[in-house]
Amino acid sequence: MRMIYFYAYLCKLLQFNTMKARLNITIDAPLLAEVKKVAYKQKTSVSEIVENYLSTFVKMKKRKTLTELIDELPKKYISEDRDLIDEYYQAKLKKHGL
Repeated sequence: MRMIYFYAYLCKLLQFNTMKARLNITIDAPLLAEVKKVAYKQKTSVSEIVENYLSTFVKMKKRKTLTELIDELPKKYISEDRDLIDEYYQAKLKKHGL
């Protein structure tokens, strides 16, 4: 009995979610046969393959896209009276000494 309490405490401490839910899906029979072959070769189950795919899919949705990251960068004010092309060439001349 003490071992069960210790295991429950350890799962709570490490935040293991041991609860599983059933999911019924409908896929084509040839696809299921191929997935079963892959699962057999990987020594895993179809359920684990689906679970791993779904967890990867959820993690991808949580990541920000490149455009979202760029939009979060601080904006730098550039006055309109600056000649950026001239400044670019002046910086190149200064750098390369031409």
